[in-house]
Amino acid sequence: MAFVQFSQVSLAFGDRDILNNVTINLQTGSKVALTGANGAGKSTLIKVLAGLTPPDSGNRAVQKDSRIAYLPQSGLTHHGCTLREEADKAFDFGYELQRQIDEIGEQLESGQGNTDALLIQQAELIQKLEESGWHRRAAAAESVLLGLGFSRTDFDRNTEEFSGGWQMRIALAKALMQNPDILLLDEPTNYLDIEARDWLESFLQNFKGGFLLVSHDRYFLDVTINEVYELFNGNLKRYPGNFTHYEKVREVELKTLIAEYEQQQQEINKLEDFINRFGYKATKAAQAQEYQKKLEKMVRIEIPESLKKIHFKFPPAPHSGRLVLRMNGITKSYDGKNNVLNNLELTLENGDRLVVAGRNGAGKSTLLRIIAGEDKAFSGEVLPGAGVQIGYFSQDNAETIRGKQTILEYLEERAPLELIPKLRDMLGAFLFRGDDVYKALDVLSGGEKSRIALLQLLLSPVNLLILDEPTNHLDIHSKDVLLSALKDFGGTVVFVSHDRGFIEQLATRVLHLEHGQHKYFVGGYEFYMEQMEKNNMLESAKQIQRSAVQRSLDGTKITTARGERLPPGLSPQNQASSTSGDFATPPSPRGAAPKTPESAPSGGKLSYEEQKRLDAERRKIEKEVSRLEAKITELETKKSELEAKLSLPEVYSNGEKAKAVQREITELISQIDETTAAWEEAALKLEE
Repeated sequence: MAFVQFSQVSLAFGDRDILNNVTINLQTGSKVALTGANGAGKSTLIKVLAGLTPPDSGNRAVQKDSRIAYLPQSGLTHHGCTLREEADKAFDFGYELQRQIDEIGEQLESGQGNTDALLIQQAELIQKLEESGWHRRAAAAESVLLGLGFSRTDFDRNTEEFSGGWQMRIALAKALMQNPDILLLDEPTNYLDIEARDWLESFLQNFKGGFLLVSHDRYFLDVTINEVYELFNGNLKRYPGNFTHYEKVREVELKTLIAEYEQQQQEINKLEDFINRFGYKATKAAQAQEYQKKLEKMVRIEIPESLKKIHFKFPPAPHSGRLVLRMNGITKSYDGKNNVLNNLELTLENGDRLVVAGRNGAGKSTLLRIIAGEDKAFSGEVLPGAGVQIGYFSQDNAETIRGKQTILEYLEERAPLELIPKLRDMLGAFLFRGDDVYKALDVLSGGEKSRIALLQLLLSPVNLLILDEPTNHLDIHSKDVLLSALKDFGGTVVFVSHDRGFIEQLATRVLHLEHGQHKYFVGGYEFYMEQMEKNNMLESAKQIQRSAVQRSLDGTKITTARGERLPPGLSPQNQASSTSGDFATPPSPRGAAPKTPESAPSGGKLSYEEQKRLDAERRKIEKEVSRLEAKITELETKKSELEAKLSLPEVYSNGEKAKAVQREITELISQIDETTAAWEEAALKLEE
């Protein structure tokens, strides 16, 4: 069994302990999430596991011949070859094994070395190569690339043509293609849309090796992992169960500590308030100095950032009418040929929480820019309702944030008076903690500027929020704070997000965009997913039926020497004389009347008994197809019920119950696959 493990590993940066006598063991079958506050050292721990950063002390052990694949958060680029060629580099280990096999083969041919030992070594290498899936590398590469959102037309594009986000998708694809024993993924979902995340979820659920990952997507973690390691103040502690279960257990575990923390915070606030108010008054100076010494000597209680209770509300939304926005016949094209949006109709009412869904490139961001008034190059009309005031957030907002001001000064200038006392807490919720609030705007990273732009928007009194990927660059706790504020928001929200948990808890309406077309769903995201799944199944069934009809028609033809399909009775010699398509009757001899079906040779007819038997068999098959269709529907319904059951607190918080429900779901999926295969087989018989 492959493994990589720590034993009493420590690592410090300066006077700060990143890892303090940490022990962890990853092996085949491990499904682990690593969590902790931003800056806790999660990425460092992963690098030590990967063998890229040596620890100060302790031991790192790896099972012999174990293969480890590592994906960092960002920074990887690829160039100098096509996507297909870059993907093939993921299989370098296989090429090396093949080289060793060939080398041993040459030694055997030349009679060098111990023949028996060489044969054993070669057999081991051949087995290892086969088990790695190297011989199926082309199919594996195609499957992974398509799953992560690349198209077949991308395969022959040069890698330098892809943007930074797609560069990281290439890196993720290469890590997965290696089929390693241990997979280390540092925020793999950062650059993925929902479809690619869903595919990655499925991949990890079926992955035979072990993996450890960091992610800020709670839903993604809940469906992929079964144990959590928390890194806090250099210490690492294991919690069995999914991520939601970990949060509940951890909160109970720290209930006393949180109470002590909050009590201490109240005392600190009182002392600081007294010092600030009376520190320069002669009558209170001595007492203020005493309080200052007390603060300096106080041993501060620390708790994980994710458990600090931070809440805020939007400024009250200005009043607007019931009708917030109407869009009529919106059509948008970038090249004058292909419409990204085609005759889109949309009505927004006060209080709607509309998520715009669809694959990358479907026009989601384009639609949001049009609603916000940022893009005016379209046909159709956008009609805002009375009193509508729009607030718009996109990643591009960050470009306008610059200057010598500190973050705190910048926001204090823009915040309503009633929110200024809460700015420090709000900044903390958006990952600006401690002295971070005094950073100058000019030194902020792109991600930090995006968080400031989002927070700035939340300070403004608006009643229609347009949010394009608001959860990017936020950790789980920050997403929760934003989600809570949006749920309490008194206006209307239109948003795009790749965080499924965030969408499921916020959306009340879904607009699906695909190939310029749109579909509107009145209901939450789960309802939308169910309807899309039903539509996809229906479309698949229709496609199978169309194929069945076509093959049935093709089956009535014969093949010429050139491979052409001809109607029965029509030979290649008289093919050119046929004038009425596949089912034309053969031409008659000159001067003779054409034969009617009654005058056709009797040898081509079925007897009454034979025809009756065939009709009976066909009716039997039709009944079987109907039965199987009903069974598929029944199984899908049961699966949906179990998936809903899995989301109940009394189930997901109980490891045994959750596993039992998951086993039932897995069994149902197997039954659905078997029944669908039987249905396809029965449907094909109808063609014969």
